[in-house]
Amino acid sequence: MVAPTRRGAFPGSFNPLTVGHLAIAEAARDQCRLDVVDLILSRVALAKEDVERPRLEDRVAVLHAAAAHRPWLGVVVTDQQLIADLAAGYDVVVMGADKWAQVDDPAFYGGSVDARDAAIARLPTVVIAPRPPFPVPDGLTLLDVSHDASSTAVREGRTEWMAPEAAEFDRVSGAWSDPQRYEAWVKEGLT
Repeated sequence: MVAPTRRGAFPGSFNPLTVGHLAIAEAARDQCRLDVVDLILSRVALAKEDVERPRLEDRVAVLHAAAAHRPWLGVVVTDQQLIADLAAGYDVVVMGADKWAQVDDPAFYGGSVDARDAAIARLPTVVIAPRPPFPVPDGLTLLDVSHDASSTAVREGRTEWMAPEAAEFDRVSGAWSDPQRYEAWVKEGLT
């Protein structure tokens, strides 16, 4: 009898995909014995509704390029926004400690503690990547991974933290390093 496929959900905006994202996905795969880790991208990410650049389709293309070289990595695009909805049907949900702080915040559930508690109760096994200064609550699995790379830092100039596929797209388009060049690239239809 064949063992069922173990799947992990790794939601994020991946703006851009970083070497940290890839290290977390790989650590989750190895430490949780997952067959597949899906990078899950919401068309409109919760608390990031104003993201205009780069376009969604360009971020998705970068994720597909990364997955093309990693057969265990998948890409899912969805209209869902809440982690509990994004993780439905998965064995594990992977997130940084900063994202857990949002999951635990009733503000993301219309201010309702009951709605938050119900959403958290629906989650599969939660696996947390450390993200100082955010604490990791007792009872949640901590990934053995350390990487300071963040998408915010990349957008602020730490371009060496981009995943290779994001760096290549940025080289061609300026998506994260040169907004004016990216806008011209989009306008010229170079995609």
